[in-house]
Amino acid sequence: MSENRTFLPYGRQWIGDDDVAAVAAVLHSDFLTTGPTVGAFEAGLRERVGAAGIVACSSGTAALHLAYLALDIGPGDVVIVPAITFMATANAAALAGADVVFADVDADTGLLTIESLGRAMTRAETIGRVRAVAPVHLNGLCAPMAEIGDFAREHGLLVVEDACHALGSTIEENGIDVPVGACSHSDAAVFSFHPVKTIAMGEGGAVAMRDVGRLELVRRLSSHGITRDAMTFERLDLARAADDGVNPWYHEMQNLGLNYRASDIHCALGLSQLGKFDDFAARRRALVARYRDALAPLAPHVRPVPAAPKQDPVWHLMPVLIDFDAAGTDRKTVMDRLRHEGIGTQVHYIPVPWQPYWAARVQTPELPGAKRYYERVLSLPLFAQMESADVDRVVSSLTRAVTKA
Repeated sequence: MSENRTFLPYGRQWIGDDDVAAVAAVLHSDFLTTGPTVGAFEAGLRERVGAAGIVACSSGTAALHLAYLALDIGPGDVVIVPAITFMATANAAALAGADVVFADVDADTGLLTIESLGRAMTRAETIGRVRAVAPVHLNGLCAPMAEIGDFAREHGLLVVEDACHALGSTIEENGIDVPVGACSHSDAAVFSFHPVKTIAMGEGGAVAMRDVGRLELVRRLSSHGITRDAMTFERLDLARAADDGVNPWYHEMQNLGLNYRASDIHCALGLSQLGKFDDFAARRRALVARYRDALAPLAPHVRPVPAAPKQDPVWHLMPVLIDFDAAGTDRKTVMDRLRHEGIGTQVHYIPVPWQPYWAARVQTPELPGAKRYYERVLSLPLFAQMESADVDRVVSSLTRAVTKA
């Protein structure tokens, strides 16, 4: 890498002085956790995504686990998961006790399709009771939720949207832009606020649900299964004080829960970042538009993942599809050449059923769409602090990397 040239990772957070001040204010307050900033962040996020309710938690993985548990998905159940995703989508279902069947995806977008869902359903029915499908919104693009929702209703399935890549993305329905997280075709949607996501909490996640009653179960499960709501107490003999009030120390563990709480420290950062979301989203969209224009001369060997109709994605990643064989090179060589020029890249993702843990436990047939997507995909740098000149630099370096003899 040449001197005085900033390294461009594939993604990173943008933390400003206002974010630092928001976190510092919590550090100087009385509540580092289970305090008012958690509720403030949940309220802001609920308004952003149009959800009936939101529970913040410690990570996107925790959010998935909580959603599955709150929907009573467990032993004897089967969950259908697309093969191209971060492994937590499947792992959290397994942690809840369910079996997993992997579905193929579209070879150009990496998204679950209604056709691949149908094929996976046929396989899943031979294993056990199929309870749920977990469509993944990949890179910021959304799975076809209206079709998936119709399929789920027809087959009596629950739908858990893995929206960890898609905060702020919208799908047009009947002339209205519906935000991901509104759960218009699902029972739950989950988000992640890892540093490479559009807004960062350090680590953090959230669960949105259509059924607010079940959302209260999510909240209880995220905090050891404990409730302090006197209206729900079961052991009134222990709860009731001599004056017929409630003993002030009393609480009940009504479920086997976990410690998946989000702290006020994390939520202070998330709330501050949420206030800048529109700027972050607009910048990501502008950078992707510039990438698409700049990459056009590299077609057909290099092309961006295609956009989907009637969607306005907030891009989490900048994926391109590269025909390495046609270009006379391979992915490692291209990544090494780019890194030498100060440009970081990544592959999202290795098909989950290929991972040793899952390969040893789940018999999955050849999934040609997932295989073809994986063989070609490469994530280029995308984060809100990038300048337009950075995009031009990446494309220039990529051009050299794929055409170098």
